[in-house]
Amino acid sequence: MTAAAVPTTDPYRLVRLALRLDAVVTAVNGLAYLALAAPINDLLGLPVGLQYGIGAFLTVYGVAVWLIARPARVNRAATLAVVALNALWAVVSVAELAIGGLEVTTLGTVWVLMQAATVGGFAALQWLGLRKAG
Repeated sequence: MTAAAVPTTDPYRLVRLALRLDAVVTAVNGLAYLALAAPINDLLGLPVGLQYGIGAFLTVYGVAVWLIARPARVNRAATLAVVALNALWAVVSVAELAIGGLEVTTLGTVWVLMQAATVGGFAALQWLGLRKAG
């Protein structure tokens, strides 16, 4: 068998993919909050000031997650931190709605729940990727 015929497998493929998807979605979401704060407020009821803070955080966080996904061997501790932060974001989002901390429109409620589910999904996929990588 030649070297070209030997299949290569990347044990970090799934976790890297999950991190990259998370990074892109997060950064784009953050930039949207920054650029479209007023229309988003009208549609979802999310206060403009809150959007600016969240938008800045999400943009920086998205870049950081992308950088974590770059090395050939993904840093396990950094990825676990992303998993934990993503899980925390999902839980806090739902809790804020449940206790009335976010006074949003009906569409805003749906948006926050969809974001929580997406971020929780990223956390689960990242965790699964770490487990598969060993």
